[in-house]
Amino acid sequence: MEIVELKVEMVGIHEKKLRKCLSKLKGIEKVEVDGNSQKVVVTGYAHKNKILKAVRRSGLKADFWSAQNELLNAYVSTSYANSRFNNFTFL
Repeated sequence: MEIVELKVEMVGIHEKKLRKCLSKLKGIEKVEVDGNSQKVVVTGYAHKNKILKAVRRSGLKADFWSAQNELLNAYVSTSYANSRFNNFTFL
């Protein structure tokens, strides 16, 4: 069994589209989607290149998840949390 992690640029409605295109592949057992970090974890017996190709065919931008994505996601989430509570003064 293989676990494939992907970074997929998506908005709310694309999650259904993503699950539908992956459910058509043979050997896929589980699909986990995290919309906040745009991370998709696919578990099954399908080859990782076939999974990536299927996601891209559905019209979504996708790439394999990397350590850089982890760092970027941590930075964005902390800066967003800090900026949410700042007081802004408009002139």
